[in-house]
Amino acid sequence: MINLTIDNKPIQVCKGTTILKAALDAEIFIPSMCNEARFPPHGSCGLCVVEIEGINRLLRACATIAAQGMVVSTASKRVTKARATLLELQFSAHTGDCKAPCQLACPAETNCQEYISLIKAGRLAEARKIMLDAHPFPASIARVCPRPCESKCRRGLVDEPINIAGLKQYAADATPRTQTSNIMPTLHAENTGKSIAIIGGGPAGLTAAYFLRRCGHRVTVYDRMPKMGGLLRYGIPEYRLPKAVLDTEIQLLTQMGIEFVNNSVIGEDSDITPQSLKQNHNAVIIAIGAANGLKMGIPGEDLPGIVSGIDFLRDAVPSTDTHLCTPPSHISLTGQDIAVIGGSNTAIDAARTALRLGAKSVTIAYRRTKDEMPADKTEISEAEAEGVLFKYLVAPIAITESQKTYKTYKLRLQIMTLGEPDVSGRRSPTPLPGKEENLNIDKIIVAIGQTVVTKGLENLANTRPIIESDPITFKTSQPGIYAIGDATGQSAYAIEAISHGKKAAAAINEYLQEAADSTTNTIQQNTQLHMQLPMQPLKLLPWETLPKILSKDHIQSTDLNHIPKAPREENKKATHEKEAQKGFLSNFNESNFNETHQNLTHQNLTPTQAANEAARCLSCGCGDYHQCKLLHLANKYDANPNRFINPKKPNHSINSSTPPHTHNPSKCILCGLCIKACSEDRAILTMANRAGKTIVAAIPVENCVKCDKCKEACPTGARVNTP
Repeated sequence: MINLTIDNKPIQVCKGTTILKAALDAEIFIPSMCNEARFPPHGSCGLCVVEIEGINRLLRACATIAAQGMVVSTASKRVTKARATLLELQFSAHTGDCKAPCQLACPAETNCQEYISLIKAGRLAEARKIMLDAHPFPASIARVCPRPCESKCRRGLVDEPINIAGLKQYAADATPRTQTSNIMPTLHAENTGKSIAIIGGGPAGLTAAYFLRRCGHRVTVYDRMPKMGGLLRYGIPEYRLPKAVLDTEIQLLTQMGIEFVNNSVIGEDSDITPQSLKQNHNAVIIAIGAANGLKMGIPGEDLPGIVSGIDFLRDAVPSTDTHLCTPPSHISLTGQDIAVIGGSNTAIDAARTALRLGAKSVTIAYRRTKDEMPADKTEISEAEAEGVLFKYLVAPIAITESQKTYKTYKLRLQIMTLGEPDVSGRRSPTPLPGKEENLNIDKIIVAIGQTVVTKGLENLANTRPIIESDPITFKTSQPGIYAIGDATGQSAYAIEAISHGKKAAAAINEYLQEAADSTTNTIQQNTQLHMQLPMQPLKLLPWETLPKILSKDHIQSTDLNHIPKAPREENKKATHEKEAQKGFLSNFNESNFNETHQNLTHQNLTPTQAANEAARCLSCGCGDYHQCKLLHLANKYDANPNRFINPKKPNHSINSSTPPHTHNPSKCILCGLCIKACSEDRAILTMANRAGKTIVAAIPVENCVKCDKCKEACPTGARVNTP
């Protein structure tokens, strides 16, 4: 036996023991990408370097034998700097994606790549589980999301982006809800004894409730409306989001044990306030959304019959909320001419709903051009096909009661032109002096934005009509009270509100853990958190190191010339072609409110089409992201993945010649562990193409015994199961 000191800790080991083994046996961490106990050390990665007293150069712990009296430092500044540099050099040879561009673009960080792969394999229940790991509303969001994932889809460099939303809806709708218990055997952790009150039953509040309940906390959601859903129920029309779909997804939250309290007003003129709720709960979340329509600030806008878009859509939902394809009896627009002010999705929704309620004509007045409209382009085209009229480059300047007997109002419009871009990047509308026009109409719907009702919550609001909260932790000025979603002015779409709810749940779970045991080790807390919250690492959480996420954003279309083109699978029925739609709303009937979203209807994606569309996915991200040693060590040592760029690194295609695995040279760091693991049995893996073009190859592949040892040994996810 010999005695040595590692990081000031006296250690006794057998003669011939390496420093690396001595340290690991003493529970002292030394990193390595190429070391495995079953293989002889060869020091290819160099990350295990240590500093030894009396020796000027750093030595590799895996190849240095411990000596009597040796004093070793494993974490000196010199060692830490050297490890960071070595990791950065490894990154120069590792150009694979950690996460796919679609997942990085999704506010809720949904793992699109994984559920698409499962859809391709026909494993729809497992695909839905991946969706539910991201948020509780996959079927609803698939219908209403603006699809930022598709805008970043790398397949678009080849032909067209993957129909991600269509595939999501296909799997979410096709999976029987009765299989929920099979998909998610444990909907929530063991009860913690903690409770949270959530004010607001919209997408942000319900998502926070979902994840907090999955952590084991008791959750009560208060909402002023008769049913839960918020914007998803009362702000999005039935033809875009059938409420039966939403009801089914909310039912899952009920099954989890989340308590709903409807018809409950918090703040305003109520005796119940966030502060009073905090007295009976461990935390309170304010997720009240933005329920007030913005004013235009022009004469006559307070006349009766001038309504906000959000109020109009809410009033168009029958109070029973049972058969939403039936028009509400209290709204009749038969034969009326309607004007809608604004260019948002709410404006489009209001216009199309007005047509469905019998309006003779609907005109949208927008102060910029079609190219600058913030509404979803698909929604605009569908509105045009249904007969909605659009007047661009006009702004309302006054509303007066019409002097003509057959119309109610006269809407004065200022003709505009476009000037220089404003802070939003869109060109600013500028009035043309002396250029005006008038519209004689029966009803005006104003959809230029929403604001927050802060009455009764003034002590939590700032000068703007929003609830003030930290953009990262979601904390308000009062301890234990959080604010998320539209109420904070930080989200515009339902998927963004969902992202708020998800991140806030993680933050509150951490807060409750710290309150329960302030001595708990932070690293242990984070490990427990990620065990409880089935989500990808969150980039903005205050207690986490910012993950270094690699993405091949430099990829060009020429880099994908080897990918054969394949048509995007979507609606083949051309539901909204103008000729097919012409006059379909001229006489109201119940079918007018049937789901019509042209590219996303479940019936339009057959199992064959879904499989074909899923097969178009390029599988950009890494399935072993969470287990990647390179990524974890890069975070630990603050290594910069982009410090050393190798412009001559060959762009090898994925090698599928070694079933049951594929080998991705872009992720391979040539550590050699897969070759060593393979040599235990058949030794069919070897290094090929030396002189800067080295890759791992199989010779001959028919000798593979499918033992999976090469995959298990890989530290970066370069070897994965063949889809």
